[in-house]
Amino acid sequence: MSIPEVTLNDGHKLPNLGLGTYQLKGGSGLQQVLAAIKSGYRLIDSATNYDNEGIVGKAIRMSGVPRAEFFVTSKLPGKYHDYESARDAIQESLARMGLDYFDLFIIHWPLPKRGLYVEAWQALVDAQKQGLIRSIGVSNFEPEHLDRIIEKTGVTPAVNQIEVHPYWVQEENLLENLRRGVKVQAWSPLGRGSSALKEPIVQEIADKYGKSTSQIITRWHLDRGIIPVLRSANPAHQREDLDVFDFELTNSEITAINDLNRADGRIDGQDPNEYEEFE
Repeated sequence: MSIPEVTLNDGHKLPNLGLGTYQLKGGSGLQQVLAAIKSGYRLIDSATNYDNEGIVGKAIRMSGVPRAEFFVTSKLPGKYHDYESARDAIQESLARMGLDYFDLFIIHWPLPKRGLYVEAWQALVDAQKQGLIRSIGVSNFEPEHLDRIIEKTGVTPAVNQIEVHPYWVQEENLLENLRRGVKVQAWSPLGRGSSALKEPIVQEIADKYGKSTSQIITRWHLDRGIIPVLRSANPAHQREDLDVFDFELTNSEITAINDLNRADGRIDGQDPNEYEEFE
């Protein structure tokens, strides 16, 4: 299937739906990523902390699809936030993947208590100038974190990957990113083990369109201007997740799903202002 593209603030184009590779590892992970590529996925999202950059890179090289058709992402872990460590980590990630450049490289968490994310961002800016990265971005950054790196470096992230799903709608945060020209990607867009897929309103909308509840939630992201990064190890589910570009939700349906938002809706309670990720 052909996936539509969106244009980032740096002019590069990004597929409007991607494959998350969290927990896809080893030989089985290799086959699962290859199956996704065969189904049409071109945005492949990995991270140093997923311990699978080697397998992901191998799948890309084995797929027979030209490298230029992929949009490959990886992420910088917290223990490498100081400038020199960040520069080295980017090069090590490329070596593990067996690639010459990343299409997107992002800071995984801001770790504001540590206070080094501006250094890390400067390392990404410089690596982009060096040609190691085409687009640079962040993950789990709050508006104040975005403003600080923009003010200090003059460079606005192309992407901010944040937790978004029906129990954690993030409407205000979404708008703050869009105002700054930052595209939002959603991690755990279906709610990872939550009961969102079984919500009566989601099932009702799914019945109307002849779609699965996961397809409805995926479409909800797309209609809000969010790029969902969906993790599935099952080839059938991977194909199903792509079959969402032949319909749109109404504004009232989007609002009805938004109304599932919870005050404590985060999956693991990971507040970006508090969460410490050093591995």
